[in-house]
Amino acid sequence: MRSIATVFILGIILVLGSCRADFETVASTGDLKFSKDTVYLDTVFTNIGSSTYQLKVYNKSKNDINIPIIQFEKGLNSKYRMTVDGQQGTAGKIFKDITLLAKDSLHIFIETTASIADANPTDFLYTDKIQFDSGANLQTVELVTLIQDAFFLYPQRFADGTTETLPIGSEKIEGFYLDENDLINGNELHFTKTKPYVIYGYAAVPSGKTAVFDAGTRVHFHANSGLIVANQGSIQINGTTSTTKALENEVIFEGDRLEPGFSDVAGQWGALWLTNGSTNNRINHLTVKNATIGLLIQNNDGTTVQLKNTQIYNSSNYGILAQTGKIVGENIVINNAGVASLACLYGGDYHFTHSTFNNNWNSSSQVAVLVSNFITGAVPESKDLTQATFNNCIIYGSYSNEMLLNKKATSVFNYQFNHCLLKFNNSSNLFTNDPLYKFETDATHYSGIILNKDPKFFKVNQNQLNIDNTSAAFAKGNSSYLIPLDILGTSRTLPPDLGAYQNKAFPKK
Repeated sequence: MRSIATVFILGIILVLGSCRADFETVASTGDLKFSKDTVYLDTVFTNIGSSTYQLKVYNKSKNDINIPIIQFEKGLNSKYRMTVDGQQGTAGKIFKDITLLAKDSLHIFIETTASIADANPTDFLYTDKIQFDSGANLQTVELVTLIQDAFFLYPQRFADGTTETLPIGSEKIEGFYLDENDLINGNELHFTKTKPYVIYGYAAVPSGKTAVFDAGTRVHFHANSGLIVANQGSIQINGTTSTTKALENEVIFEGDRLEPGFSDVAGQWGALWLTNGSTNNRINHLTVKNATIGLLIQNNDGTTVQLKNTQIYNSSNYGILAQTGKIVGENIVINNAGVASLACLYGGDYHFTHSTFNNNWNSSSQVAVLVSNFITGAVPESKDLTQATFNNCIIYGSYSNEMLLNKKATSVFNYQFNHCLLKFNNSSNLFTNDPLYKFETDATHYSGIILNKDPKFFKVNQNQLNIDNTSAAFAKGNSSYLIPLDILGTSRTLPPDLGAYQNKAFPKK
C-alpha cells in the first residue's frame, strides 16, 4: 500500500509540474515596477562609503521574465555599486540575464563611495541611473548623492602597522595631538566654518595650547572618537546666536553618519573631554548630539568652565558628567541621557542659571539631575561639594523622581535650588524621611519651588524644550537671577520664565 501511495503522489507532482511549460521565461517588455523612481543616498563625506539603500523591482505580470541586462548608466566607471538578489555581477556594476518570476520581486542594494571631484561642481551632487534592459524596453531609476568635502583628522598609521596613541593615565587610546602646523590641514587648532571636520580617534589639544572654534564650525566624530583637552590645554568655542533653523552660527559636534536615520541615535561617538588640569575653557553656543558623554569634566585645575547657550541631546550615558569640576552654566539645555542629563559627582563647584534639564530616556533608573560628593571606591571616597546652585531652572522628565542627591557626611555637601520647577513626586515613599528633600520646609536649600507641574515643552521628542504662556514655568523666575537674553537671543521679560527659553506662541501641533 505504501508503494502505491508513493507512486500516486509522484504522479500528481508530475501532472502539476507539466502546467509550468518547463519554467520558460519570456523577454522583458519594459513593464517593470519600482518601489522608488529615485533613490536618494543622502549626504556622504568625500571618499567615505555610504549606508546601504534598497530598491525593489516588481514583476506584476503572469509570466516569468528575463531581464537581459541591469547596469549603471556609467557602467564600470560608476561610483555606485549594487547587488541584485545577492548576486555580485561584474564588479557590482553589470548584471546579465536576470530572471524575475511572475508576481515576484528583486531586491537591489545600493552603496556609493565618491569624492568631491566626482560631483557636479555647482551643487555637489553625484548622480547616475540604474538601467533595466535596453532599446525600446529601457527603464531607469535615478540615483542621487550629495557629496561634502571635509577636513579629515586622524591618527598616524606607522610602517609596522601600529596606530598613533595618546597616554590617558596608565592607559593608551587611539588618538593624536592637533598640530598647528600640519602639512595637509594647516592649523588644526583653529577650526573654521570653511568646510566640515571629520575626526577619527581622539583628537587632543596639547598642554599649553588652545583650540579655537569659530561660529558656524561643524565637527563630525567617527565611532569611538572624540575631543580631549589635555592638562593645561584650553578650548574656546565661539558660537553665536543663529537666525535660521540651519543654526548657521552654532558650533555643532555630532557623529559622522549623515543619513536621517542616524539623526537621533545616541552613542555614535565618545565625548568632549576636559581632562584633569585643563584650564580656561569657554564654551558658547555649542550643540552636542548623539555622544556617549556629551561633556566630560574631570578635576579641572580650579579655573571655571564658562558654559553658555549650550545644548546637549541624546547621550547614551551622560549629557554632562563632571567629577570635582567647576562650572558656571547659563542657558543650558540637556535632553535625554541613559544615566543622567547632568551629573555633578565627587564634589566640585557648580552654578546653573536659567537652564533646562530633562530626561525622557526609556529607563526607570535615569534622572535629569544627579548631585553627589563621593564616588565609591575612590581615594578619598568623598570630596567637598562647595556649591551646587540652581537658579530659575527646570528639572523634569518622564519618571517620578528626576533629581537625586547623594551625600557622604565625611565631606561638605552644599546645595541650593532657587525658583526651580522640579519633578519629584516620591511615589514610592523612599525619600519621605530624607532630610535632603524637604522642599517646603527647608528654607536653607529650597526657595520658590514648583513641584511636579508640567512645563509643557513644545516637542520634547524632537529636542524642542521651548515653552509658551500655558507652561507652569511661565513668569515664575526670580528677577534677581536674570540672564537678560535666552538661549535663542530673545529678551526675557519680568518676571522671567524658568529654564533656558523665553516663552513664545507655537503653531498648532
